[in-house]
Amino acid sequence: MKSILLSSFILTALLVSVTSPSYSQGKGVSLNKIIAKIDNYYVLKSDLEQARQSYAQQNQKAPADCQLLESLVVQKVLLAKAEIDSVTVDDKLIENQMDGRMSYMIQQFGSEKNLVEAYGKSIEALKSELRTEVKEQMLGQRMQTKITDDVKVSPNEVRKFFNGIPKDSLPYIPAEVEIGHIVRLAKVTKEQTEELKKRLLALRERVEKGEDFAKLATEFSEDVGSAQKGGSLGFAKRGAMVAEFEGAAMKLKPNEMSDIVQSEFGLHLIQLIEVRGAEYHARHILLRPDYNRLDLTEPRRFLDSLRTLIVADSIKFEKAAKDFSEDKMTADAGGVIRDQQSNSTLMPHDQNMDYTLFMTLDTMKVGSVSPPMDYRLEDGKSAVRLLYYKRKVAPHTASLKDDFEKIANIVMVNKKNTAIDAWFRKAVSDVYINVDPEYRSCNILGSQKTEGP
Repeated sequence: MKSILLSSFILTALLVSVTSPSYSQGKGVSLNKIIAKIDNYYVLKSDLEQARQSYAQQNQKAPADCQLLESLVVQKVLLAKAEIDSVTVDDKLIENQMDGRMSYMIQQFGSEKNLVEAYGKSIEALKSELRTEVKEQMLGQRMQTKITDDVKVSPNEVRKFFNGIPKDSLPYIPAEVEIGHIVRLAKVTKEQTEELKKRLLALRERVEKGEDFAKLATEFSEDVGSAQKGGSLGFAKRGAMVAEFEGAAMKLKPNEMSDIVQSEFGLHLIQLIEVRGAEYHARHILLRPDYNRLDLTEPRRFLDSLRTLIVADSIKFEKAAKDFSEDKMTADAGGVIRDQQSNSTLMPHDQNMDYTLFMTLDTMKVGSVSPPMDYRLEDGKSAVRLLYYKRKVAPHTASLKDDFEKIANIVMVNKKNTAIDAWFRKAVSDVYINVDPEYRSCNILGSQKTEGP
């Protein structure tokens, strides 16, 4: 089952790559021949081409076609088994993921118009493709979680694994660094805020004169996900929405409109539809600022003053991050950034690191804090940040004392792959897998049940 273990690694990479904005573009790809069928799911030749393109777009060498095809088949097996086992993902979670990714794509391209021109597809077509991709990705992840949910690693297992490695075969760990940051988001200029308020007030007046709120939301709202549903956000439990939105919505009576509400997402005009126990149903029209015209003056000034306090030891960096950082992913951890691949607080200090970050650290001393630096979050928002060079670990041969977390992660991955291996041994006998003769030599999943037509 070596091929299945390999597939589990490739699958992880694919589940990330198919969600990148470039994946759905598929320019020049019109190869819609079915090359594999897994129960009610298909793999097209265009899917294989898109998977290969996703590696090229990330400047990575793509695996061989057989490995790529196997990873796509593995994904479909997970989906087929999810259907058999009645594993589902809540529609609202799918919509939330899709809305976030669609918003990110629009921000990256500057506007919906630019996005449509770049992809050569309507927003509706892009949404449909993205929704399918997001749903399949989330179902695949849910199945992997279900398969490996009970896998645990004990300290004794970690020690046993490490002690079983010949001393002359212990891995060499390159230089690593631990860094933190404090992020402050760019602010909307007063001019932009006034422009958006003026537009929303005009829309509010049109509703007051008898026009349909839902129709106007569909036409003007910049919340891509809810606009197609007349601005409806569905029923939400209290605490699910940002405080500014929920506070305004809960003050309304059914069919009543709010004044203009400002949140981290932009400016809203809200209409309450219904309250049902601890849930409420509202719709809104959202207008977002132009992210290319945001003001970094105030965040830069704030961080410059904060850095002065940190350097003078009037406040610890970790406390400053918890109290003032607007990066929700790192603030509670005292600003410490985790490596996306290993989830460790230590990350390799090499040429694979973000170039700007790598060069900045080369000019800093351990324990120092950088001046305010321009920064862009993963969701495309402009910001300024302080970098904290917390510590550096010199290159060394792996040891149980210094690298326990890394070794534990290796043991965990091995155990999870073993669980996935065992699961696939059974899964391939539960689903029908049919591969085109062109790829029969690939011996997909190493199963005798895998056959060509």
